[in-house]
Amino acid sequence: MSIKIGLLGYGNLSRGVEAAISQNPDCELTAVFTRRDPASVKIASKDVPVYSDAELPKFKDQIDVLILGGGSATDLPVQTPKYAEMFNVVDSFDTHARIPEHYANVDQAAKAGKKIGVISVGWDPGMFSLLRMISTAVLPEGENYTFWGKGVSQGHSDAIRRIEGVKDARQYTVPVESSVEKVRNGENPELSTREKHTRECFVVAEEGADRSRIEKEIKEMPNYFSDYDTTVTFISEEELKEQHAGLPHGGFVLRSGVTGLEKEHQHIIEYRLKLDSNPEFTGSVLLAYARAAYRMYQEGNCGCKTVFDIAPAYLSPLSGEELRKTML
Repeated sequence: MSIKIGLLGYGNLSRGVEAAISQNPDCELTAVFTRRDPASVKIASKDVPVYSDAELPKFKDQIDVLILGGGSATDLPVQTPKYAEMFNVVDSFDTHARIPEHYANVDQAAKAGKKIGVISVGWDPGMFSLLRMISTAVLPEGENYTFWGKGVSQGHSDAIRRIEGVKDARQYTVPVESSVEKVRNGENPELSTREKHTRECFVVAEEGADRSRIEKEIKEMPNYFSDYDTTVTFISEEELKEQHAGLPHGGFVLRSGVTGLEKEHQHIIEYRLKLDSNPEFTGSVLLAYARAAYRMYQEGNCGCKTVFDIAPAYLSPLSGEELRKTML
């Protein structure tokens, strides 16, 4: 029996989930829901209907897991709690500072509907979160370091596009190489947010828009740009398409720690991702956690969950016996 997946929204992330479904025989795409005119949305999957998001409540008994493809700035804080009362849901909420608040809202809604709500799924937050937790448990005396990029941040790009007068944008997160090398050398530096990354923004402004205001709004945006050295470059729509069409990303998590009665031995744990397509990779992670949400719901579980709460075996289509035989 296939897990019936619904998609809310059909942007880059949802297309990534759609591609992942084609590689997972135990999952099937049941329907796509959109705020746009459904007739204007052409999806890759054949014979899969597209509906207005206003029709979602009618599908409560026809969808096993609803994956939310919206952005963290304004979409997910509203959508995830709203739909967690009707469906098992999975989102990619990535505003780290607001995760506790988002968790509380989704937990209340999911428990009211006796559903599972999995939040903040992806590679960071998500896979990187797990590595930070595990490496800290293994090396309790030490420091965690996370570097992102160089790559396009979908959430930050989306936040820029929400600014009045912005037609399109790409934002690149760039690690400060000198800081990375200090960590790898075991120097355990104390790094401020500004010392770890810079942010590069390429913006297409609408005709007549106030570019000075747009640049100021970007650089002063809390949780996104205000704590970083940020450059804003205005370019044409043609330049954006020619030079910034791809969505690569990646990064690495490091844990520097010590062991021994005299703390005489030093260790470095490093986990790295290099991604050709951020949305396709993130979509693949979302689908794996949709499988986990479905299984937990089948067991009678409910409430909000994060990657810390979900056993790894729930992510795999393989049975426990197969996992123990082939991967343990």
